Amino acid sequence: MSLANKIHALGDDLVSIDVSGPAEAQVLAARLRASGDWIEVVGGIDAVVLQFDAALHDLDFVVGKVHESTSQDEPVVAMSPDVVEIPVCYGGEYGPDFDAVCAMLKLSAEELIALHAGHDYTVDMLGFTPGFAYIGGLDERLSVPRLREPRVRVAAGSVGIADGRTGLYALPGPGGWVLIGRTSYPLFDATSDRPFALKAGMRIRFVAVPEP
Repeated sequence: MSLANKIHALGDDLVSIDVSGPAEAQVLAARLRASGDWIEVVGGIDAVVLQFDAALHDLDFVVGKVHESTSQDEPVVAMSPDVVEIPVCYGGEYGPDFDAVCAMLKLSAEELIALHAGHDYTVDMLGFTPGFAYIGGLDERLSVPRLREPRVRVAAGSVGIADGRTGLYALPGPGGWVLIGRTSYPLFDATSDRPFALKAGMRIRFVAVPEP
């Protein structure tokens, strides 16, 4: 990683570190967590946010430690070769915006599904709401904006697209993504030690399935 990462103070105990993309963000976040020096480290799309104990460390200490982590050549996280298949029922009641997207992009239903399903994607990060997955690699031909007026409630398992990414709702809640389908895959299990099934860096593939 380059030593030229920009570090921005966000307050007395927070800094944001610019990175080139989600993969670098997750590697750097893992390295910083491994040091044990920080209260919390969160990797995002193009930045890593780090919280430190301002009573123990000043900004110069933080900058030095970040530079140590960015100068390492060897990766500290291994990407799993496994691909998790996520079944998706496209359109109908499960994808209320599906037909509108087809009309907007001048695609048939079959073409839209073919462009979205059957390809390998990477989970860039979780955020927005608990377990919500931001998934990169969306075909540029499926580029659509977010809804002008977000929905008050989106069902758990809903699959949305917007701004060059797919968004996957692990829990029900509000949202402004364009909904094209829904999955029955268990994205959340309150009884599990790791309640959310997806995590940053995971590889997934959407598989089209018929309505149940």
